[in-house]
Amino acid sequence: MNKRQISILLVDDDEHFRQGLHHLLAFYKNSNSLAVEVIGEANCVEQALELTTQKLPNLILLDMELVGSDGITALTKLKEIGYLGKVLVLSAHQEDDYIFQAMHKGAAGYLFKTCVATQLYEAINTVMQSETYLPPEATSGFFRRFQANLDSIHQQKNRLHLTPREQEVLSFLTQGASNEEIAKKLYVTIATVKAHLTSIFEKLEVTSRTQAIVTAIKLGLVQAE
Repeated sequence: MNKRQISILLVDDDEHFRQGLHHLLAFYKNSNSLAVEVIGEANCVEQALELTTQKLPNLILLDMELVGSDGITALTKLKEIGYLGKVLVLSAHQEDDYIFQAMHKGAAGYLFKTCVATQLYEAINTVMQSETYLPPEATSGFFRRFQANLDSIHQQKNRLHLTPREQEVLSFLTQGASNEEIAKKLYVTIATVKAHLTSIFEKLEVTSRTQAIVTAIKLGLVQAE
């Protein structure tokens, strides 16, 4: 059981749901089962980012639908500002794709709103111990979507026919390496690196290093740093 103080930011566009979370978290606190403190509330991405920067919550309880935006955008922006806490998604959406996208974008856990009353305590404990929380009814769907994504990536790689050496060059490219640096790392000439880049650009159907990097990341050919 996690007894250290947990500061929480509520991010949800439904005021009544936020009030319900307040009551539930207060119950955990008053019963000494969880040392939690709600330090702020937001109903949109902009408010969430501002409060996160100001108050540095340990945990954000995040809805997937927000005023003028969504939870995926919030997760992306939180990563961009360097948020180091945990994000637990509380959502009415139970579709495999929503769960996968949220976890892929950095959520530590995903909880259906219909299960909050019975599973929030366990979910908070789990993610605050740096573990992943998924409700039992969501686990099989998440891994189905995860496997489908892997299959898609493999198919994309096979379709492009990147050679192992081209894959190496592309990987160094996304790390910001210059042609000279790539040549030194691979023990080849700069002319050879340029030849590989020309082939990569043709296969990815791009005309610049930046476009190649963006396309490679979107297709899952490399991992964004």
